[in-house]
Amino acid sequence: MSYLKFERAQMINLQESLQRELLRTNRSGAYACSTVVDCNTRKYHGLLVVPVPELDNDNHVLLSSLDCTVIQHGAAFHLGLHKYQGGTFSPNGHKYIIDLDCDKIPTTLYRVGGVVLKREVVFQHYEDRMLIRYTLVDAHSATTLQFQPFLAFRSVRQFTHENARASRDYEEVENGIRTRMYEGYPFLYMQFSKKPEFVFNPDWYRGLEYPKEQERGYSSTEDLYVPGYFSIPIKKGESIVFAASTSASKPHSLKTLFEKEAEERTPRDNFIHCLINAAHQFHVHDKNGKRYILAGYPWFKCRARDTFISLPGLTLSIDEIDYFEDAMETAARQLYQFMRGEKQTGLITEIEQPDVPLWAIRALQLYANKVGLPLCAQKFGQFIKDTVRFVKSNKHPYLTLDANGLLRTDGKKKAMTWMNSTANGLPVVPRTGYIVEFNALWYNALVFAADIAKELGDNASVEELKKIAEQCKTSFVSTFVNEYGYLYDFVDGDKPDWSVRPNMIFAVALDNSPLTLQQQKGVFDFCTRELLTPKGLRSLSPKSPGYNPMYVGPQTQRDYAYHQGTAWPWLEGFYLCACLKLFKRSRLSFIRRQMVGLENEMFNHCVGTLPELFDGNPPFRGRGAISFAANVAGILRTTELLEKIDNNQ
Repeated sequence: MSYLKFERAQMINLQESLQRELLRTNRSGAYACSTVVDCNTRKYHGLLVVPVPELDNDNHVLLSSLDCTVIQHGAAFHLGLHKYQGGTFSPNGHKYIIDLDCDKIPTTLYRVGGVVLKREVVFQHYEDRMLIRYTLVDAHSATTLQFQPFLAFRSVRQFTHENARASRDYEEVENGIRTRMYEGYPFLYMQFSKKPEFVFNPDWYRGLEYPKEQERGYSSTEDLYVPGYFSIPIKKGESIVFAASTSASKPHSLKTLFEKEAEERTPRDNFIHCLINAAHQFHVHDKNGKRYILAGYPWFKCRARDTFISLPGLTLSIDEIDYFEDAMETAARQLYQFMRGEKQTGLITEIEQPDVPLWAIRALQLYANKVGLPLCAQKFGQFIKDTVRFVKSNKHPYLTLDANGLLRTDGKKKAMTWMNSTANGLPVVPRTGYIVEFNALWYNALVFAADIAKELGDNASVEELKKIAEQCKTSFVSTFVNEYGYLYDFVDGDKPDWSVRPNMIFAVALDNSPLTLQQQKGVFDFCTRELLTPKGLRSLSPKSPGYNPMYVGPQTQRDYAYHQGTAWPWLEGFYLCACLKLFKRSRLSFIRRQMVGLENEMFNHCVGTLPELFDGNPPFRGRGAISFAANVAGILRTTELLEKIDNNQ
């Protein structure tokens, strides 16, 4: 039986099916995304969504959807589904769905009377090309398929509306047409493996509505342009492949191309394979072949902090060491540009965030654990040395090393940590002064950098780094450990923040902890009692003032909840790693029970991956971005550690 399979009852119930989404990506950051019944519910949804660097840094929806219609004996059966203003759905093609199987490639089976039609979807890895294969599994009389493309040609952050400026021009190309609605955009090529008849019948479909935008209090309606329709007769057992692309396809090779792309996909037949498949979706290559990690879909970019947090889990944990090395070299090059005050030339954003150098060193520490300290020192030793020197020489504009060995930042007016939501231009959580995870990362970095220096034979640096680390350790304990056994989240001068937050778990989970074993266990117990949920660690304890666990409502309301009680799986990844570090095999059954709560999410929200965050209270609904790199990475790293313990390594 298939792992990721949805039966007819689940598909035709729109209350369920419209909450589940499917994501297909390539290596340029382009993607195809919609609900499991192909009804777009977000402005970010589309069948071909691509970056257009000539216009801006956003992705752009070129082809919003492609409606298929089955025609027999002159009767038309429409398989599409759209939501319009007033709560109207038209047509209602979901009622013809038999099931959806997502184990390898999304495969939808439709039944219309005696017709059984199979629809399979892949996104070509290294081209902005979406491929859909339609196979007539069964039919007892002559059958024709008609295809109606809905065009948008807009940024994912905007809407398109009926206007006279949109071009209706099109050109015939082999087995299809090419068109573009506005100058500056690439042409959209729509071609088939079998020659179709294209009927030019331009019209605007008005008032399509996106409920996910309504929920956030945003504008939620748009008009889409339909240039006409394609018509193709099809016989029982025959397959037709449709290609939507920014470059011309070779129709005679589309069937072979589809088979090749489908064969390369990672089967999603269990939890781990789903996570591996999801990990590959965050891989991005620029036009020069440099490799990056995308922070998430559908709206995130390649962010520096997310890159270094996610990279080890997305690569090292699944033995893809080459990708780690390539992506790290790309990121290190851009971090060097920042440290030298040079112009940024890469895709990575937010490189100036103060904890980015610390997370970079943490990523390299995990690399050293994987490949050995000598190889890490050979490849990245100088970068580690330069990064630590940059931090301790107080050259970072947002980070200061004080005489007590601790790092300090000013986060009163600008968010400086991963808890970066803002309202009215100011941080919702103004974490400032000594930040607990900054200094846990700093102590860990100093100890690791000393190990690297020793490997390189730099004994003078070893002694200096050990001295700063010992000072940092002493100050960390006196500054952050409180009388109740947990850690202050931040300390600004003589004003500690008493909120119980998950950031203290890093002081336990990292390889080198400034805490005693007893203190580590106390912090772990606090996180277990007050922060742990089946979906991740809460960003704030229910016992702390300001607890706001439900990420719902207009965007401003969500901003106030974002880090005030919502649950995050990537934090649970560190929590589970801390659990294994402290208790070894004695807590394996507990960890596996926790993993079950996350495995259930493979069938919800975005199928086969993990969303950005969850509500902090039952039923712990998935929210935010539909696929989030740090979450996938955190759980992959946990599964890697579990496997090592199972193998007695």
